[in-house]
Amino acid sequence: MIENKQMIPVDRIHSMIFTLRGVQVMLDSDLARIYDVETRVFNQAVKRNIERFPEAFRFELTPDEYDNMRSQIVISNADDNALRSQSVILKKGGRGEHRKYLPYVFTEQGVAMLSAVIRSETAIKESIKIINAFVQMRRFIQNNAQVFVRLDSVE
Repeated sequence: MIENKQMIPVDRIHSMIFTLRGVQVMLDSDLARIYDVETRVFNQAVKRNIERFPEAFRFELTPDEYDNMRSQIVISNADDNALRSQSVILKKGGRGEHRKYLPYVFTEQGVAMLSAVIRSETAIKESIKIINAFVQMRRFIQNNAQVFVRLDSVE
């Protein structure tokens, strides 16, 4: 683990937050990359502390959700080379390893709980940024709710 690695900017974290099942979530592979650990090691640490992660904090994607998420990422990131690599990671698994299982996603509460499980200076600093990113996105959605309703009615 590299403690002095370059921190991921907040706007990049925003691009890693998705809405699934009506809640905002982040992929296990994205969180592992942010915390600078392999996805496999990340998920092992979570499983050793599984009592901290009820279904409301962490859940496994269904095959349909996984396929839908991959296609959304490819479409939404077609013009952004930095983000396009995320679709490759979703296909292969974090850090190039092949995924045997469907990915897990973590809610804001799950991310908060991760700080008690993944214990490093990087994890602490990045967890704070991630939680702040969730809060900023929630505020943005709340502040623009009427605009979203109008867009839906236009469509």
